[in-house]
Amino acid sequence: MNRREFLLAAASAAVALPTLSFSGKLFAAPASSPRFLFVFLRGGYDCNNLLVPYSSDFYYESRPTLAIAKPDAGNANSAIALDAHWGLNPVLRDSIYPLWQRKQVAFIPFAGTDDLSRSHFETQDNIERGQAAGATGNYRSGFLARLSGQLTGVPTIAFTNDLPLSLQGAAKDVPNISLRGNTASSFDARQSAILTDMYRGTPLASATADGLELRKTVSKDLMDEMAKAGRGAPSARNFATETQRIATMMRDQYKLGFVDVGGWDTHVNQGSVTGGLANNLKNLGDGLAAYADALGDEWNNTTVVVVSEFGRTFRENGDKGTDHGHGTVHWVLGGKVNGGRIAGEQIAVTQQNLLQNRDYQVLNNYRDVLAGLLGRLWGLQGNRMQTVFPGAKPRDLQLV
Repeated sequence: MNRREFLLAAASAAVALPTLSFSGKLFAAPASSPRFLFVFLRGGYDCNNLLVPYSSDFYYESRPTLAIAKPDAGNANSAIALDAHWGLNPVLRDSIYPLWQRKQVAFIPFAGTDDLSRSHFETQDNIERGQAAGATGNYRSGFLARLSGQLTGVPTIAFTNDLPLSLQGAAKDVPNISLRGNTASSFDARQSAILTDMYRGTPLASATADGLELRKTVSKDLMDEMAKAGRGAPSARNFATETQRIATMMRDQYKLGFVDVGGWDTHVNQGSVTGGLANNLKNLGDGLAAYADALGDEWNNTTVVVVSEFGRTFRENGDKGTDHGHGTVHWVLGGKVNGGRIAGEQIAVTQQNLLQNRDYQVLNNYRDVLAGLLGRLWGLQGNRMQTVFPGAKPRDLQLV
């Protein structure tokens, strides 16, 4: 057992486990330097009802019950026009649309991987590994871990129950901690003393002390934030609450982070401006807006990328849902993002331009796009970038 794999789990079966897998040293992240949060939507979200191709008649032919109406000032449930071809789901009117108006969000349609398996697990793994198509590389080496290894003074964290594949194999300690529903420390004073005594004089004594201190600090910060944030008004639930907590840690301690959000597999009764997908999008949008607000001035030093393993079939299925697809839409947000635009290579949304007569094509490979973006953020080029994304051809979309 080494520090990277160390869990505060050896106390006893009767002691509740924390979700912190191990501890890194507590220190403040330098201000005014890049912060990057990777948000993974697990399940394959339906990008066609996020970024609505309202100029396409084929869209409305393909989705008799799921299509979102063309922009109409008199219809609050119609798409919000972003340009002459694309509109935004109106459930994001109060969260993401204001960021768009401030040019702090860009969307990249026809994005994704070369993986055509349409398998959640295979495609998620491929994205997190960051390897070229067909590579048989190490499934314990993720692209964010390799990125972390190329950077100095960039403390890294995963806001997850378990360390995700994208952060496995890092050369330096990467903690993971789930903030979902955790507002109290897992250990009381007696249990902390048991753990401290158990590991005193061993190589894990320092890791134990660090982990207990981080857990205590996080618990106190969360309780303080919840009290301050209320101010008599209803708070955003679920993801919005989580991202406010994430913002505190990313602002004060960490500069490279990962969080995932599940529930995007919508085969049945997907809905359009109401229903499961709309609820998820609203929750996601509220969370990202809350993250931006909570970061304050540091939002100007922050970039957020939102991806999913694939998109959905362009046509709705017989159960008023959509099935596993291919191309999707990526989001890029941040205070200094060159936003208010639809970025990357695009083609007309027609039946003739579908992949295999069912999906969006992938014209903007995520490895190339991320390589271009990360290169601008941290100045990574040549062999250093090839270490992160082997074989990638960086595409600079001038997103930041």
